Amino acid sequence: MVAVVDGGSTKCDWVILDDFNQVFLKTETIGFNPNNIAAELIIPEIEKNISLSSVRNSITKVFFYGSGCGIPENCAIIEHELHKFFTQAEVAAKEDLMAAAYAAYNGKPAIVCILGTGSNSCYFDGQKLKIKLPSLGFLMGDEGSGSAIGKQVVRRFFMQKLPEDLQLQFQETYQLTIEEALKNMYHKARPNAYLADFNKFVVERKDHPYFQKMVYEEMKNFFDYQVLPYEESKEVEINFIGSIAYYYENILRSAAAELHLNIGHVVQKPIESLVDYHIKYIL
Repeated sequence: MVAVVDGGSTKCDWVILDDFNQVFLKTETIGFNPNNIAAELIIPEIEKNISLSSVRNSITKVFFYGSGCGIPENCAIIEHELHKFFTQAEVAAKEDLMAAAYAAYNGKPAIVCILGTGSNSCYFDGQKLKIKLPSLGFLMGDEGSGSAIGKQVVRRFFMQKLPEDLQLQFQETYQLTIEEALKNMYHKARPNAYLADFNKFVVERKDHPYFQKMVYEEMKNFFDYQVLPYEESKEVEINFIGSIAYYYENILRSAAAELHLNIGHVVQKPIESLVDYHIKYIL
């Protein structure tokens, strides 16, 4: 059996293929971004998943594509921990941009972007991946992402910058204190996923003029930092992977139009396209 994993910071989508490359099971775990979760927590989280535990000794290959795996040290962490669980498997961990490029590939070169809990971009010509810009994570980067939008709304709430109606609704929804927010941001695991969770509040009110403007500015910020530096940006399609791109697709396309950029397709969950790519080109 073969496992194909699309690993975000918030959650991982798992697909297990049988010996005939047919889907045997689909499941989820929390995200395993090595920058935000301790290595020793990975196996206990996988063990909570009964489906994965039941096939652990039947898996011979694991293809893991994850956020935070843009550096060799983090890939090594993931490979080491997964191999301790899937003891019979050959494990290969690669960055999430590779998964996005595979999932978004439609036969022609394109800029591929991730807009989920975090954000990133690359240029993929069908064979080679070009990454011109580093991923700086949620503290300094991740423009346009769920954590960036969540950070904006939490900051504006505490600094009393939200309009009165949104200020009251946020308070009623979360009853959030500064002590609780700081504890979760600075003293608990996966602070980027914690911040991204507040994005739900914005999504539910994305037609509010205030949030329309806030998200629009965040999307322009993303294009400015992560797309326009590519010399191909005005010549090829720009394809998107991730829930944030999916939920705010109209705003995303409006921001792109102002910058004369051509948005291609937007895919919320890339796992099925990623699996198809593996069956067609890798397995």
